[in-house]
Amino acid sequence: MPTYYGIKIELHPQVYEPAEDTFLLAENLAVREGDLALDVGTGTGLIALLMARKARFVLGVDINPLAVELANQNAQLNGVKNVEFRLSDLFERVEGKFDVVTFNAPYLPGEPEEPIDLALVGGETGREVLDRFIREVPKHLKPGGTVQIVQSSITGVEETLKMLDEVGLVGKVVAKRHVFFEDIVLINAVMPRGRV
Repeated sequence: MPTYYGIKIELHPQVYEPAEDTFLLAENLAVREGDLALDVGTGTGLIALLMARKARFVLGVDINPLAVELANQNAQLNGVKNVEFRLSDLFERVEGKFDVVTFNAPYLPGEPEEPIDLALVGGETGREVLDRFIREVPKHLKPGGTVQIVQSSITGVEETLKMLDEVGLVGKVVAKRHVFFEDIVLINAVMPRGRV
């Protein structure tokens, strides 16, 4: 059983295994002591469990029921109590506002055929899921809150920054890693205080 950043993680062939994109996010988490955090597309639950070290409470959601089950197992395995995992298509079953929202976006063009594809395939252009996330995330962010998006250069980083700007968030690329034929980038976007 692999251990990442001191957390033991059970894996499942139909759940996205932590990889370069996960590590880029893990090493740059914006969570602070006492935060309320949300991890969208939680997969194995690794990011949620890492955030739980500082956050008061973390909610992890995933559209893949196998991921939710696995993430719960991983929380138990590591004795992490201040985290909850639930089945949700993006924000469908999420209420309230958070200090930090993380999302490792699927970005391959196409339609998902099996559960593992949900983590990788982002619709016809590869941006459908990401665009929907960006449109909906401001409703779930506290003033001064941060959304962290991991995406591939394949799906257009400028396009993401422009769209974040359109929904009233101030975004910038804060980390980047070159993998094979693409750059994996981490974008942090902040909800300005004074906006409701």
